[in-house]
Amino acid sequence: MATSPSALVDTEAGIVNLIQKIKGLPQGTPSLFLDLEGVNISCHGSISILAIYVLREARAYLVDVHKLNAAAFVTADPAGTTLKAILESAAITKVFFDVRNDSDTLFAHYGIDLKGVEDVQLMENTACLSGYLHLIDFERAIESFSPITPAEHQTWLTVKIEGGTYEVLNQRPLNADVAKYCVNNLQFLPGLRNYFWQSLSPFWKPRVVDATEARVRGSQAPGYDPQSKANTIAPWDFEELDNELPGCVGNMLLDDMDEMW
Repeated sequence: MATSPSALVDTEAGIVNLIQKIKGLPQGTPSLFLDLEGVNISCHGSISILAIYVLREARAYLVDVHKLNAAAFVTADPAGTTLKAILESAAITKVFFDVRNDSDTLFAHYGIDLKGVEDVQLMENTACLSGYLHLIDFERAIESFSPITPAEHQTWLTVKIEGGTYEVLNQRPLNADVAKYCVNNLQFLPGLRNYFWQSLSPFWKPRVVDATEARVRGSQAPGYDPQSKANTIAPWDFEELDNELPGCVGNMLLDDMDEMW
């Protein structure tokens, strides 16, 4: 798969144009897939690029937060709509893979309270009947579940290595390898989201929704630690689930947790 096309958004006029594109998308269906790139993405770090993949266009918009700073989020279109308002709208679905550190960063630096979020990491974790103890990262999800050829996988790895260093993220003009890097993961997220969501049982879907909302709230709490080892553990109460869900291997997973700690 070739890297999807992208457009750099580094002016206030570009922000207005992006807002109007987003407002024209259908609501009630996932249309926006997001990822932050920067140095130590958390309340302690900084954002370089907000990458927004628009599914209908199969195109990524790379919002240059390093250049625009707060203007990226508070610049309004003629109707008064801002990117901040879109990120905070429950009516506009935004899809992330592990929203926590992105949410932490947006809330701490720009006061953005994310709403309308789907988290593909949680979907993957519960796509089997009983769920898993350990969460996987974006790279492993792509390697394990995206239908890409060995050659495409090698291209993906090359782009990741060449474009993902912190040293080049804030260089301007934006390096072409960095632009490819920002799009590299996001272009696979729609397929992963659909695959995992369709695999979820009716038992798990509402729990994933609730856990996603809890993730956003937790990431905004003063004590949130983006580097905590606990962030690699699934949020489910496996002992409770083992009683509610026939065949759940909750006891085995709890034993695994005891060994890990």
